[in-house]
Amino acid sequence: MDIQRTVLWVVLSLSLLLLWDNWMRYNGKQSLFFPGTTQQVAKPVPAGSAPASKSDVPQATNATPAPAAVPAGTTPVKSEIVTITTDVIKADIDTVGGELKRLELLKHKDTIDPTKNMVLFESNAEHTYVGQSGLIGGALPNHKSGFVAKPGPRTLDGAAELQLVLESEQNGVKLVKTYTFHRGDYTIGLRHDVINNSGAAINPALYMQLVRDGSKPAGESKFYSTFTGPVVYTDTEKFQKMEFEDIEKGKAKHVTKSDDGWVALVQHYFVSALLPADKAAREIYTKKIDNNLYAIGTIQPLGTVATGATASAEARLYSGPQESATLEKLAPGLDLVKDYGWLTIVAKPIFWLMNQIHKVLGNWGWTIIVLTIMIKLAFFPLSAASYRSMAKMKTVTPKMTAIRERFKSDPQKMNQAMMELYRTEKINPLGGCLPIVVQIPVFIALYWVLLASVEMRNAPWLGWIHDLASPDPFYILPVIMAVSMFIQTKLNPTPPDPIQAKVMMFMPIIFSVMFFFFPAGLVLYWVVNNILSIAQQWVITKKIESGKPA
Repeated sequence: MDIQRTVLWVVLSLSLLLLWDNWMRYNGKQSLFFPGTTQQVAKPVPAGSAPASKSDVPQATNATPAPAAVPAGTTPVKSEIVTITTDVIKADIDTVGGELKRLELLKHKDTIDPTKNMVLFESNAEHTYVGQSGLIGGALPNHKSGFVAKPGPRTLDGAAELQLVLESEQNGVKLVKTYTFHRGDYTIGLRHDVINNSGAAINPALYMQLVRDGSKPAGESKFYSTFTGPVVYTDTEKFQKMEFEDIEKGKAKHVTKSDDGWVALVQHYFVSALLPADKAAREIYTKKIDNNLYAIGTIQPLGTVATGATASAEARLYSGPQESATLEKLAPGLDLVKDYGWLTIVAKPIFWLMNQIHKVLGNWGWTIIVLTIMIKLAFFPLSAASYRSMAKMKTVTPKMTAIRERFKSDPQKMNQAMMELYRTEKINPLGGCLPIVVQIPVFIALYWVLLASVEMRNAPWLGWIHDLASPDPFYILPVIMAVSMFIQTKLNPTPPDPIQAKVMMFMPIIFSVMFFFFPAGLVLYWVVNNILSIAQQWVITKKIESGKPA
């Protein structure tokens, strides 16, 4: 058994597999290892089997022209953009439908142009992402109806909160939609009051939906992939997510009835979640609205509203960064939108530890370095065992080469001689591999923690690194990474096979090119990890070569 060849080919195969997996996920396919298409799906129900009432939700996403003659008792359809500004968001709400059609995050910079703010909701030819609500169950105000914005403040101006009140009336039924904005908060209160002055009882239902195109966010890297799409959470079915492609084909599976939970649209670093009131019965739906345009939403029956009576429904819309501490407080399971996949049980403690370190250091770059050192220390015994095994393998490389030359025409005798050499030298052929395998889940979990944490976005380290979530602008860290990998190959046993040796020489170059496009925070972690590994391996190798115990 040639352990050198085995280890080398395992490393190469794993590298190629990871590259293939990234390419598959970038092209919309399901990942082999990382957060995939659906998670914790228990007793799935096809979305297409949702109650027919979801088809009553108006399809159009833009204002429709007002008819030549507006029926009596109907609010005219007139588009006016009302802009609300707080200290963290700037929201544009259209009086057509009371639709939230633009949302700018004032504390987060644009992925492509850091001189601009991040715009999450948008409605133009290139990108559609809006929030809509209205009534179904008759000719009632909906997200295509004309609303009138009541007078009031449009900026906080020192206040703790402000409200925007919109009213629309149709056939004697008035819908009052109230948006409540709070200082320092990405959560928007949504209140719907239905006032029945029609002269007859009505039985309306309130729908709230998020509408988005199926395109990836602008500026997403081609070298790693993150999930973009709708998700559903309920207490019984837990966290479910689906691809836009599945909705397109009518194959999306999720719970369709509940009295708790929430629905959301997720993208890298950000989430928009509709949070209806708890213990309020609702239907949950996903559907295709138009070409490359999809909706996820809830329908909440309001019961019978007698003439002269009022029915109300409270909800919240969180639209902002995936900050774990904030999401955990808002609703059960909302922190799961920060998706670590099957390694969540490992990743969440790692992120918690990062947070504690950051509270002390106040810099995410130094936090990554300290965290890497702590993880390295935790795995010190395992790493030492691996490096001792590789160092012993390196000392017997000349003997292994001689055996290969002597029995090159007889593979069976060659393997027997190799095994005898391992026994004589007291070398475990798997000693260099198994300790590393044990550490792989932790390293993958840390990879996803660094990749998914919005806290790294726009966070500087020092000098030329102004954003740990963006690639190194001068490629200094990837070059150091390549140099460190080259040094590591020199410390490892030289492969007897010349082809394998050449492959190992080229691997630092291949990986450095790939890391040119990775977030600087990830590369920083790998650089620190490699430097610590080199130091540990060098010391152990020197001790083994000098005959001292390591």
